[in-house]
Amino acid sequence: MELENISDTEKFILLGLSDDPNLQPVLFGLFLSMYLVTVLGNLLIILAVSSDSHLHTPMYFFLSNLSFVDICLISTTVPKMIVNLSLQSTVIAYVSCLTQMSLFIIFGYMDDMLLTVMAYDRFVAICHPLRYNVIMNPQLCWLLVLLSFLISALVALLHTSMALRLSFCTNLEIPHFFCELDHILKLACSNILINNILVYLVAGLLGVVPLSGIFFSYTQIVSSVLKIPSPGGKYKTFSFCGSHLIVISLYYGTGFGVYLSSAATNSSRKSAIASVMYTVVTPMMNPFIYSLRNKDMLRALGKLISRITSFH
Repeated sequence: MELENISDTEKFILLGLSDDPNLQPVLFGLFLSMYLVTVLGNLLIILAVSSDSHLHTPMYFFLSNLSFVDICLISTTVPKMIVNLSLQSTVIAYVSCLTQMSLFIIFGYMDDMLLTVMAYDRFVAICHPLRYNVIMNPQLCWLLVLLSFLISALVALLHTSMALRLSFCTNLEIPHFFCELDHILKLACSNILINNILVYLVAGLLGVVPLSGIFFSYTQIVSSVLKIPSPGGKYKTFSFCGSHLIVISLYYGTGFGVYLSSAATNSSRKSAIASVMYTVVTPMMNPFIYSLRNKDMLRALGKLISRITSFH
């Protein structure tokens, strides 16, 4: 295939989830609904936490940050897809494509980092309750969120700078609904060995290390809970961590599911459909998981909704 210099390459083609014209209105309505539900649900979580003084604790501070990141994560991919479906367009400018890829990496890894931080918060709360307020002070909470962002931004900067040095072939079709790093690398006609090494190195470090931290935190939590003599106390403590465990399982389960499906099949389109789970479904489910299982959150949401409706 003919090689193009990147300065001459203006647009990529996003093939989306289906090229069936009869499915386009259905996909438009489905993803618009999911996007609105995700933004509204996570926004309510943020407003409820900020407006209720009882929720001004490290756990809910991290939860509100996770909700903000989920809004940003889904906003990097779905709005462009909705616009393309409504305009019957499949093109995305090269600069916009790399920007989308970079933002997706930032917020995707921030999700990973924040879930790990939340596991550490639960570990301190259950295993060191008397020292909890001293350890999880506001300065440390802000520092952990800032470090999560800086690490994620650094990873995105590395991947983006490495992608900028690539030359691309004339076939610029991406079999996905957004510009994912893996698909962009597959379009390159220049050597991508260093890019692939960076991908596996970062995925290993920021996948294995946080997951190991989560595993360690919960082994210590389980060990502490088993020492509680009261069955009611054990249940209360486990249910306290239940929502977080469900979100972790959903996040890592869908991520591994996409990886395994892409490895098991040669169809990039099927892999794109599978990736909807962690790019769209997981951010949409998080508000329901954290609110429906949490009486304090339900009470705060009830007060917030009552306050909003009273203005009308």
